[in-house]
Amino acid sequence: MSAQTITVTVAYGSTKHSITVTSQDEGKGLTVKDLAEALNQATGVPPASQKLIFKGKSLKDLEESLSSYGIKEGCKLMMIGKRNSPEEEAELRKLKEIEKSVEQMVKKLENVDGELTGLKNGFLAKDLQAEALSKLDHRVKIAAEQFMKILEQIDAMSLPENFIDCRMKKKGLVKTVQDFLARCDRIEACISDHLSKIQTKNLALA
Repeated sequence: MSAQTITVTVAYGSTKHSITVTSQDEGKGLTVKDLAEALNQATGVPPASQKLIFKGKSLKDLEESLSSYGIKEGCKLMMIGKRNSPEEEAELRKLKEIEKSVEQMVKKLENVDGELTGLKNGFLAKDLQAEALSKLDHRVKIAAEQFMKILEQIDAMSLPENFIDCRMKKKGLVKTVQDFLARCDRIEACISDHLSKIQTKNLALA
């Protein structure tokens, strides 16, 4: 099923914006959240600060479909809301930079995971496996160290109470990094498990 799209006009202050809304989730119709995110891109007003009004009615439920509010192609809406302060935008940019470094580390971790799966499936000669596993183990430890450093970096950011967008993003990033640290632990356990199996086999052969 292809993603749905509609274009609506949204008045914000003295400006009218033509907003094309595309569904993020192909299974569902277009939601208020999809519209809020498109408006965030166009105006810089974060979804949490937007108040959307259609025919005098406020669109409060982000998960609600646009069609349930009677919004379709060509409809006109109004938005009230403040952009983030330049200070909050600066902090958001920092968080986005951190997010990029998390994504780079994740790619490295995925590579290790992929190589480990290959090893387990016997893609490497038995006598080379122990050395290869040690190298993978080293790479996972480096990834875990980097994730710990990123966590420290995020923790060091002190954000004022009113930086709602930043605080939400920070919270989400912390959870993401913690999840990947747990994944590092699982991969390390998997490597040591495989190593001990090889060593046991080698002893038996000897």
